[in-house]
Amino acid sequence: MCFSFNEAMALAAGSANQDAREVRIKFSKTFITYFFPVGDDIRRIIEEWVAFLRQELLWGNDDPLFPATRVALGATRQFEAARLERAHWSSAARIRTIFRDAFVAAGLPYFNPHNFRNTLVRLGQTVCQTPEEFKAWSQDPGHEKVLTTFLSYG
Repeated sequence: MCFSFNEAMALAAGSANQDAREVRIKFSKTFITYFFPVGDDIRRIIEEWVAFLRQELLWGNDDPLFPATRVALGATRQFEAARLERAHWSSAARIRTIFRDAFVAAGLPYFNPHNFRNTLVRLGQTVCQTPEEFKAWSQDPGHEKVLTTFLSYG
């Protein structure tokens, strides 16, 4: 998912306005995403990341929140990660590789990024007490209809 830095500030506050005119979004839908209640530690990680991008790298409002990695020729004359690029990822393939490597390094079985959506839907099925609550929950990943959530993840 692509966020520009304008969304980063809202994300640190608990939401992100994903504007299809500014970033690539599935089906070009604009919607607001709210942080799921999964723990303050995750929110803190995002806040620290935003602070790092702003203060250390001097990221601006139009820069991506989750930037692509710039690859360059390294000292060993092989390509390696050099720094962060002021551009969005062109596809999810590299992100899946990063996830896979992180899981391997932690000694855990691999779960792709989309599995986290499945987990969040299951959490919603547990914590939502009314159909209206689950409808709101299902809109967070961008589903207009709760049936989409049930058919895709239920």
